[in-house]
Amino acid sequence: MIPAQRWFEDFVVGERFVLPSRTQTSAVFAAFQTASGDTHPVHYDVEYCRSRGMPHLLAHGFQTLIHTALGAGLFPFMVEDSLIGFLEQSSRFLKPVFVDDTIYPALEVTELVPGRTTGVVTLRSTIFNQRKELVLEGLQKFLIRRRPAG
Repeated sequence: MIPAQRWFEDFVVGERFVLPSRTQTSAVFAAFQTASGDTHPVHYDVEYCRSRGMPHLLAHGFQTLIHTALGAGLFPFMVEDSLIGFLEQSSRFLKPVFVDDTIYPALEVTELVPGRTTGVVTLRSTIFNQRKELVLEGLQKFLIRRRPAG
């Protein structure tokens, strides 16, 4: 099901976009290593991690962050004709994510700043783990066209 086209005026503060949950398997870790080129042993050597008091491989912060990508949900289909660009992203990593943790990302509209022909939609990004602990929070800003006249 493809959602209806939306414009800046169609967004509401407090609106939530829940993204699919993902279990951080060892295959996800290996894929991230390949894509990022990060070869630090804290992300890829179980014994190295255990010798430092961690239960398993530690996810790279960006490995966790990528799960807040809007493309994982319906948002990009909602704004196909109105999205101008991704303006800004920031995040704080609050708790570690390890192999076999399941993470639950969501985005919430927190601010709408209208302009003459566009507006900025600010989304708060959050990721919780399977223990309901907040492991990441941040924000993302997108420039969205206002509804065309007529």
